[in-house]
Amino acid sequence: MVSRQRYLPILVLATGFLAACETLPRSGPGDGKIETEAAAALVSESRDTKRSEFNYALLDLDRNVLAYASGDDFGSLHQSFGGGRGPAPEILVGVGDVIEVTIFESASGGLFIPAEASVRPGNFVQLPQQTVDKRGFITVPYAGQIRAAGRSLPQIQDEVVSRLANRAIEPQAIVSFVDRRATQASVIGEVNEPNRIAINEAGDRVLDIIARAGGLKFPGYESFVTLQRRGRTATVYFNTIVKNPAENIFVASGDTIYVFQERRSFQAFGASGLTGEFKFDEESITLAEAVGKSGGLLDDRADPGQIFLYRLEDRHALRKMGLDMSHFDPNAKRIPTIYRTNFRDPSGFFAARKFHMRNEDILYVSNADSVELLKFLEVLNTVTRTASGTTFDARATRNNAISLSDGLNVDVPEEMTR
Repeated sequence: MVSRQRYLPILVLATGFLAACETLPRSGPGDGKIETEAAAALVSESRDTKRSEFNYALLDLDRNVLAYASGDDFGSLHQSFGGGRGPAPEILVGVGDVIEVTIFESASGGLFIPAEASVRPGNFVQLPQQTVDKRGFITVPYAGQIRAAGRSLPQIQDEVVSRLANRAIEPQAIVSFVDRRATQASVIGEVNEPNRIAINEAGDRVLDIIARAGGLKFPGYESFVTLQRRGRTATVYFNTIVKNPAENIFVASGDTIYVFQERRSFQAFGASGLTGEFKFDEESITLAEAVGKSGGLLDDRADPGQIFLYRLEDRHALRKMGLDMSHFDPNAKRIPTIYRTNFRDPSGFFAARKFHMRNEDILYVSNADSVELLKFLEVLNTVTRTASGTTFDARATRNNAISLSDGLNVDVPEEMTR
């Protein structure tokens, strides 16, 4: 039977070694010191209970999951505002617009055409240009004030004719725009010529207005478009507008179009060849391409069977995949989700090629179990080497003390000679 006293010195030395770690050089205070010296702390209970702070879903990539897992969902202009198909919206007169009214009579000697009409060209009179006032009105002689704001040009013409019918000779009227200041849309952000642009009467769509503003400053795969209209806002990926005609909706008076650049990226951690943030630098990348961008898998560390991808997934998509949603907040639209694929299985590579990355996804490559075992053995080996070295140093110190005492002819304490 091995004596317990034989291992007692090693245990004492190991304990002393661990305690001495506080005195070793380090770049800053340890986590224990930070926690104990805090004046107040709000620490998650999950640190003590080993319980996850967030409820999350774990799904292995298979045919069913791939059928409902999609790339980025950037919103929709068509769903938010409509107007992707059908005729262009009618341009209405607004406050600040400058318009011109021309009145015709069928014969001379009427209200506007004098009897001596033969000495003047035509049977019409062109009224001075006028701006729609703050109340939304214009003034026509003998017809009075006529509401113009919020009405179409034919509607204004009909009212002018109606008011002059009993005074002029078979009157007709033509109302036209001179300067459309109210029927404009603003284009700002990452375009070459930001400006307020008058909307054509034939109708302008989002891409038309962006083109008239000089086009994009950056590639389409890095550009997003936000449309603000009457207090509502929607954002869409620029290339979605190009690919889906329904998203290229008609622009309305008073719209603001904001174009901005966003370089989409993902983060990679764990046993990948490279770690950190990686830009897409193209319209779309797959999980397989993301693994390649992050340096692939480290042969001496990675577990090819445990490739994880973290993201916030749409609740409806998870329900379609067949996931039990009773464990999650019923009001949450997006659920913390972890997708897993197995690169030891040849079909795992095909699944990774069909699975598209989203902005701000997190890719994590797990360490193999053998790597964790080697880490533990290395720590154990370090402790035993330190204990052995300490024992050797103590014996050497004792021998040196005895030699020195013989040379100086002094007594050595009895306990040092044992």
